[in-house]
Amino acid sequence: MATGLPFVLLCLAPSVLAIPPAPVNSPFFYSFDGSGVLDEAPNMSNSWSPYWWLSSGGRFYLDGEGHTIEGELPTNDYWRLTYAKSNPVDTDNGYHPQNLFRLVTRSQWGSFRQQVYFRISKDNLSASPNRNASNGVFLMNRYQDQNNLYYTGVRVDGAAVIKKKVKRLYYTMAYQKVFPGAAYDRSANPSLLPKNVWMGITCEILNNSDGTVRLRFHVNPGNGVWTLIFDVIDDGVQYGGPPFFRAGYGGMRTDFMDVDFENYLAKNLP
Repeated sequence: MATGLPFVLLCLAPSVLAIPPAPVNSPFFYSFDGSGVLDEAPNMSNSWSPYWWLSSGGRFYLDGEGHTIEGELPTNDYWRLTYAKSNPVDTDNGYHPQNLFRLVTRSQWGSFRQQVYFRISKDNLSASPNRNASNGVFLMNRYQDQNNLYYTGVRVDGAAVIKKKVKRLYYTMAYQKVFPGAAYDRSANPSLLPKNVWMGITCEILNNSDGTVRLRFHVNPGNGVWTLIFDVIDDGVQYGGPPFFRAGYGGMRTDFMDVDFENYLAKNLP
């Protein structure tokens, strides 16, 4: 069990140092209460953390909580310059790499419960055409690679969603409005998700004896009450082919926002 062990305290280009993955038992609890900086790495084996791989987003900070980059990077920052070349559209010419934040566990999980608390501090109202209603805060489940996994989370249009990504194509398995407010509008109402409120999301993913996969998704909207939103089956027919039956990595994804994290949990289910 990890409680928030520090990352390597370096702010250099990636691939300077790598740390082997730590052995992880269930339950795996990570509070993010250490101190340090995790820089993005080109692949998992180059990560500076034994528990996490930051595959996108520039940097992840620990200082009692976990944080994406907040605000704009300095003009001469390594990641500002890198993203200005590799993806200037989605990152506002490199000033907001956190618009594409992806934090992946270095441990693999089969049938398990994954949970995290998060707090959105700011929306980044990028001109990118990819800033849209589908953005949000998500758990990544059964992550095989960036193009094959399940997403479960909450979107800026106020809905909860379960999606399956197969060979880069998304299939919506469940969708339901859970946060109140006027209809999403990219300019006039760009997010229905509360700001500066600690919220929680939980996904349980289980293999069934008939070869299907069951996903159960709960939301705590900030009032301390967990509500079951979805209980769905991937039968291998409706959503892009066979379900992801074998173990995969977990983790978090956020889009076009500054976000804090605490109290991540992964726990095996029978």
